[in-house]
Order: sequence, then C-alpha cells, then structure tokens
Amino acid sequence: MGASPFPLRCRLTASSVVVISRALTPQVCWPRVPAAALLPYVPRVPPAALPGKLTATTFALERPCCVFDGHANASDTVWLVVAFANASAAFRNPPSRANVPLYERLPTALSYMTLETAAAAYACSAPSPAFLRVGDDTVCGGQGSRDPCNGPLPSPGPYRVKFLVMGCHGPKAETRWSDPILLHTASSPSTIDPAPVRCGSDVVVIASILASLGAVLAAAVLGAAGAAAWGSLCRRGSGTSAFARSSYRTHHIPPALPQPLPPGCTCSPPGLGCFAPRPPGPCPAE
Repeated sequence: MGASPFPLRCRLTASSVVVISRALTPQVCWPRVPAAALLPYVPRVPPAALPGKLTATTFALERPCCVFDGHANASDTVWLVVAFANASAAFRNPPSRANVPLYERLPTALSYMTLETAAAAYACSAPSPAFLRVGDDTVCGGQGSRDPCNGPLPSPGPYRVKFLVMGCHGPKAETRWSDPILLHTASSPSTIDPAPVRCGSDVVVIASILASLGAVLAAAVLGAAGAAAWGSLCRRGSGTSAFARSSYRTHHIPPALPQPLPPGCTCSPPGLGCFAPRPPGPCPAE
C-alpha cells in the first residue's frame, strides 16, 4: 500500500482515544469527550421589536432561563458557542476550559466560545435580564489573554449559536443550534453621496403653486372672519343709537291748589306745617 499524500493529523495514545483524520485543513485533536446531554431548547433572537436587536456587529438573544435546571451543578458554567452557519456542524465541544476556542481565532477557526456564566444565573429563581447581547464588548481580547471575549462580530454572517454546560470534567449538556442569524450590512462610505439632494424645477414650481394657494386660502379665511366681526359690531352700534334717540313724553301735572286750613289751626313758620293751639295748662297752686 502506497503512502497517503495527506499526513495523519492525530495518533493513538495509551491514555486516550483521539480522532484520526487525513484532511486538507488543520484539525484539532482532542481526547474523546463524553457525549453531552442534548437539550431540546433552541436559542433564538427575540421576536419582539427591540431597539438594536440586530446591528452590523451585534445581535440579541433570549436568555435561557430554567433550561439547565437538573443538568448543572453550582460549580458548572454555561458558555455560548458562536460559529459561522456553514461551520457549525464541524464544531466539536472542547474537553476542558483550557481548550475553549477564543474570539481572536474566529477568522480561522470559524467559531469561538464566549459569555461564560455560572449556571446558577440561569436558574428559574435567579433574577436576571430577559436578553443577552452578543458582540457588544469592544475592548476585550488581544495580548494573549485566555479570558473569554464577547467582541464585535466581523461580518454579517450568518451565524449559529448554542449554549454549552461545562463541568469540572468537560461538557455536560448542550442545546440545539439556533437558526441562521444574519446581521445588518453597513453601508460603505464610498457609496454615500456627500452632495445634498437637489430638487428639480418641476418640484420647485409645484411647491410655489401650493404655497400661493395656501396664502390665498388664508387671506380668504381672515377676510371672512373680519367681515363677520365688523357686521356684528355695526348691528350692536345701531341698536344703541336708536335707544339713545328715543324720548319719553311727560304728562302735564297741574299745580296743587291751596287747601283750607282746618279749624283751630294756625300757620307756623313755612315748612313746619300747621299745628292746633294747645289749651293753657292749669295754674300752679299758691
């Protein structure tokens, strides 16, 4: 048997069984990882209308609350696996945290793991926000750090994601892959016209006509309102003058005739009336 043109990427060892592959692309050879429990949960982008749900470098996910209860311990962590949609089937769960694919290797490895979170944070009793955002950390990564980075996504994708529960001895449970998630495409600066949009002559003429018609209509409305107000004032003024010109004819009252004085009355000074003389009082006793 002739030698294969492709070298073996992995070899058998006494301590573990690894994958043997003859492939054109580099392969990562890890010890056989115990199969993780497959959960029926499917990650998804929130269906509700949210500001910034999908951008050119980020997207939102529903938080998987109550999904890992019964499958994770207090020491376990939950990771989010992000992969290009056409490379998700080739992703292999890492055997330990030291083998987690980093964000910086996404252009070549076509996948990475991020958002390392304690499993207790996804419990039913844990208060937490309703959504997760992928790609919103612009300062992480670089300098050979092994910390998980949630950096901006480099292209519109599409991407697929799944959640993976990692314990002290490797993967324990995982969700299904999401449907493909396609991000928005940012406009290239070269395609933006810096010149302002100029209106054609027809548009200018139509706008002038509409403005003239508006001015005429406003003048007509004001004229009608002014005429109505002036007529009301005139009617009010004519009624007042008619009342002012009206006169009243007074009846002639004849002067009162002098009345005879009653007997025994003498005239007192004018204006005091008539008084009857009083009889003289009795004389005082001597």
